Amino acid sequence: MKRLDKRVAIITGAAGGLGRATAIQFVKEGAKLGLIDIGDCQGLIKELKAIVPEAHVIALQVDVTDEAAVLRAVAEVASHFQKIDILVNIAGIVSHGNSSDVSLAEWQRVLNINLTSTFICSKAVLPAMRDNRYGRIISMSSVLGKNGGNPRPWINPEEQKKAGNVAYGVSKAGINALTFYLAKENAHHGITVNAIAPGPVASNMTTNFPQSLKDLIPVGRMGKAEDIAEAVTFLAAESAGFITGEVLDVNGGSWMD
Repeated sequence: MKRLDKRVAIITGAAGGLGRATAIQFVKEGAKLGLIDIGDCQGLIKELKAIVPEAHVIALQVDVTDEAAVLRAVAEVASHFQKIDILVNIAGIVSHGNSSDVSLAEWQRVLNINLTSTFICSKAVLPAMRDNRYGRIISMSSVLGKNGGNPRPWINPEEQKKAGNVAYGVSKAGINALTFYLAKENAHHGITVNAIAPGPVASNMTTNFPQSLKDLIPVGRMGKAEDIAEAVTFLAAESAGFITGEVLDVNGGSWMD
């Protein structure tokens, strides 16, 4: 039995590395997908159908900070597949800069794209999930929303220059708090709401991640997109129905709580 058989999932930020890995994992597990991204997902659809020829997938080009556009996209997915079971909030951006040099404009941009969009998308799917008395919402947080940042400027100031990202970390901490609130509000509707807090994941965005910080990861390597996708799939499955309000660490042991 596939873990997501006959489930309908929306994945935001689907064209990125984590979105792509999650979409691949989901179609292998039997899910029907609505892919949402500000970019084009047609190439991803071709890739998914090459892996699972019978996959049911549609793609919508949407700015997830635009509430009206998100509501239209959610309605289109619901109309096409007749329901929405799962939302995976992956859409977001990275940001660099410590508290002394990040601009207010950058601060607001990051919180809008990372945090506000998660609220908009979650709010958009909740009515349908409540009506069906079933739902899974999984949002992408980060270890940086918990640990105050990876750099250790008292040891090596260069780490702060290369890897400081206060706006990003605060946006992810906000996702953690939003997860707690939505989980409590919706548990009695049969809806679970969780987040995943990855550690450093190897990608084009982390090519300059300092080696001194890589060396601190206990398992001895950076994460892979597939590591995160597997955790998302676990939380999205019906078998995870007793887990809600959790921020799941997937970080190779670099932060433990």
